[in-house]
Amino acid sequence: MNLNPFLDPGRQEDLYGHASRLARRSNALIRARTVGRPVPDTIVQLARSQRAQGSERLRLVMDIGCGRGTSSRVLAEQLHPERLVGIDAAPALVADARKRVGRVPGVRIGFLKGDFHRIPMPDGSCDLAVAAFCLYHSTHPEQAIAEIARVLAPDGVAILVTKALDSYREMDSLVAAAGLDTRAEQHESLYVSAHGGNLADLAKPSLNVITTEHEEHRFTFDGHEHVAEYVATNPKYDLAPGLYGRSGALAAVLHELLPDAPITTSSVITYVVARPRGGRT
Repeated sequence: MNLNPFLDPGRQEDLYGHASRLARRSNALIRARTVGRPVPDTIVQLARSQRAQGSERLRLVMDIGCGRGTSSRVLAEQLHPERLVGIDAAPALVADARKRVGRVPGVRIGFLKGDFHRIPMPDGSCDLAVAAFCLYHSTHPEQAIAEIARVLAPDGVAILVTKALDSYREMDSLVAAAGLDTRAEQHESLYVSAHGGNLADLAKPSLNVITTEHEEHRFTFDGHEHVAEYVATNPKYDLAPGLYGRSGALAAVLHELLPDAPITTSSVITYVVARPRGGRT
């Protein structure tokens, strides 16, 4: 059995050495979403719900596993902290985030290459720590959460976000039916390390979990070209040589094998809101 690509150190350059692959996959999902709130906006709403009315301006917000900076920009613009720092292990994503986010008036913004098992921030320095769609890249996500707890201020808030184990199962069925990867439905979930069913339990040894929310997101891909944009850059599938990363070639194969039709799939997004142990509940 092949190692889960999200947990395979040897695959990280392939997956995130170029920001364009993640961009194509993410953009295909965003275009397909028909049900579900934008995740960055939901994070902002949860963060605001944990702050006392009239409380002081946030000093430091951290976007851990910031990727291309999509959430970073929203956090900076809507929460307007004194400082926002995005951290990601992939240099290409850090560079892309720095370029995409640019400047937000009144907010000092910086992006760092870093490992979320060893966050390069002092103890108790962070008012809000966000870790969205990144903890399932760790074989020991509880260690990354312990680091988040370390850097949180005594009155700080952590918001952890992940997906359900069975996310996008209809897409797995389509890939298998087309013969692109006949074992698509048998592959281990990409989110097995930190998913909606275990995220709160992973957090509890280090943090005081305040609330856990689950929200279904539904997606309708409007045809083979749209599907191919997502599948061609999805590392879950063992595609034939020449198809990975090439959505046009993959769409052409789909047209040969299956009638072109929309496909609807879903994922339950889980938000865990937590505070340091001994802090305000």
